[in-house]
Amino acid sequence: MISVIVPAKDASDTLGECLQALLAQEGMHYDRDYEVIIVDDGSTDSTAEIAEPKGVRIIRQANAGPAAARNAGARSAQGTILAFTDADCAPSSTWLGELTQPFSDREVVGVKGAYNTRQPALVARFVQLEYEFKYSRMKNLPSIDFIDTYSAAYRKDVFLSNGGFDESFPFSSVEDQELSFRLARKGYRMVFAPKAEVFHYHDQSLKDYLQRKFGIGYWKAFMLHWIPEKTFSDSHTAPSQRVEILLFAIMMASIPFIPIWPRPASPSFLIALVIFLAISSPFLAFIYRRDPKVLWIAPVMVLARAGALGFGLLKGFLLPPMVNSKGFPCQLIHIRFIKRLIDIIGGLVGLIISGPIIALAGAAIQLDSRGPMFYKQVRAGENGKPFTLFKLRTMVDGADRMVRGLLPQSQIMGPAYKIPADPRVTRMGRFLRRWSLDELPQFWNVLKGEMSLVGPRPEELPVVEQYTDYQRQRLMVKPGLTGPMQVSGRAGLDFDKRLQLELDYLRNYSLMQDVRIILKTFSAVVSGEGIA
Repeated sequence: MISVIVPAKDASDTLGECLQALLAQEGMHYDRDYEVIIVDDGSTDSTAEIAEPKGVRIIRQANAGPAAARNAGARSAQGTILAFTDADCAPSSTWLGELTQPFSDREVVGVKGAYNTRQPALVARFVQLEYEFKYSRMKNLPSIDFIDTYSAAYRKDVFLSNGGFDESFPFSSVEDQELSFRLARKGYRMVFAPKAEVFHYHDQSLKDYLQRKFGIGYWKAFMLHWIPEKTFSDSHTAPSQRVEILLFAIMMASIPFIPIWPRPASPSFLIALVIFLAISSPFLAFIYRRDPKVLWIAPVMVLARAGALGFGLLKGFLLPPMVNSKGFPCQLIHIRFIKRLIDIIGGLVGLIISGPIIALAGAAIQLDSRGPMFYKQVRAGENGKPFTLFKLRTMVDGADRMVRGLLPQSQIMGPAYKIPADPRVTRMGRFLRRWSLDELPQFWNVLKGEMSLVGPRPEELPVVEQYTDYQRQRLMVKPGLTGPMQVSGRAGLDFDKRLQLELDYLRNYSLMQDVRIILKTFSAVVSGEGIA
């Protein structure tokens, strides 16, 4: 069973068309294969009266916003898959089948569909091309981190275990982004289904377009306080769009100074404008190829977009809404920047100091046993993204192939394992592990940005695949060269104790806490407590 959830607030003009399309899905039988749930979010028009004759389920609630309405529908849903669309959308006849087909892959927990429109207005056609330009980029990605609820689906168990949509965004349009970003942080896989189309009525005037973009910018600023890594990249927004906002800000800042200091101000404005148009040129070329008439308004629309988003972001950062978020309050934007700067400096200094030690240890490794000097293994990084971790080899060559036979000897519970007196460890390996010298090459991972000096330890991918939703919280930040586990028992801790230490570290994050952990690491290494 699939549950289709539609929040509706004063939607009498469009809900009939939406329901007609939903009840005519090809290859699916209503009531047997799927149900439709209309959540009437405090409507004052005939929304409920339009839905009642269609035989769909209706939930009524006081007006609380689309996030709360969708969550109410999800809680009462009978299906194992939750599909979402909006009351002003008319899904295509194959929408539900295309949207849910990717769930045949058990790793997929979320799917994003696509917009289409039949509107003739130039502004509406520009909006459609704006989406299509983004879709052209997303089609080539094996996974995404951005799902909009106009055409979306989630596994119900994952959706509910993560609290659904954040109702702190009561009447905004970013609560759907926030949920998908939150799931991506835990390393869940989400994909784009371009054929899962819904037809929509886009903005038809410049005023409506600017108001919507300003609102997105305002609420996104609030969201970025909690998920700061999405300030600079996500799978939906082209990097050029962020640069456009910056260039627009330079142009606006130059204008007041043109009458006072024309020589520096005028060239600054013109240079920023030329770069802006150059960066926008791929999108403008895309518009020319798809719908040449829209090109007449496109340059103005692109400038207006950058301005509306920029002013919305500015207001959101200076005057944030007085609400709370379910987002994990660890490492705000400026703290994240400082932490990365410290990592770069620490990574460089660490490599310079440890270089001679690594060279001597490498020679000793190859004299002690056959095999390479370095050990490389793919581990789960931030948001579960795989990266190659470097260590000095401490085990016999081919140790990975021997692990399955040794797992019954593990002394700790949970997905991780610890094998006492591990027979795969070499004589030189025991010495390197005793003094944690095998970890020194990871300064390179820190310098590359795959790891941080301090954070949860990077885990092996097969172990991460066994994580529960709760355990996936440790994937929300970059793994660390050292961390709370290293200074509180190391490999002697069972998995649950490790996890609790790491989650406490995330919830109470501060730069001073990082400094304390780094200092404690030296004493932990000297004492040798918890060496694996």
